Amino acid sequence: MAVNPTGDGLKRLLAEDPGGPVVMLNLLRFREGGERSYARYSKTVGETVLPRYGAEVLYYGKGSTALVAEDGQAWDAVLLVRYPSREVFAQMVADPDFQAVAHFRTEGLSDAVLQATVQLGG
Repeated sequence: MAVNPTGDGLKRLLAEDPGGPVVMLNLLRFREGGERSYARYSKTVGETVLPRYGAEVLYYGKGSTALVAEDGQAWDAVLLVRYPSREVFAQMVADPDFQAVAHFRTEGLSDAVLQATVQLGG
């Protein structure tokens, strides 16, 4: 399973842009021992890259009891990150500083969902 955005995915993200900020939903499943690698990625991106793009972590939490899920569908962590726009997200992903640490994300995760959300009702 892919754990990082692809060029085609980024093109779709931009083509379907309703405008305005975007909150990216991250569902994360770690490889055995992968939390350390992901933490290294997360710390670097959170401290240096996100602020440069005006992005902010809204929530980062450990997965707990799955009430409605098939076996194997529970996630280890959930992350919500707000970006000023989809274009800003795409720019960040292309940033050399982001690219320099993205391999820690890849090394740390076995599965992931990265999904743009659109706010409803205001």
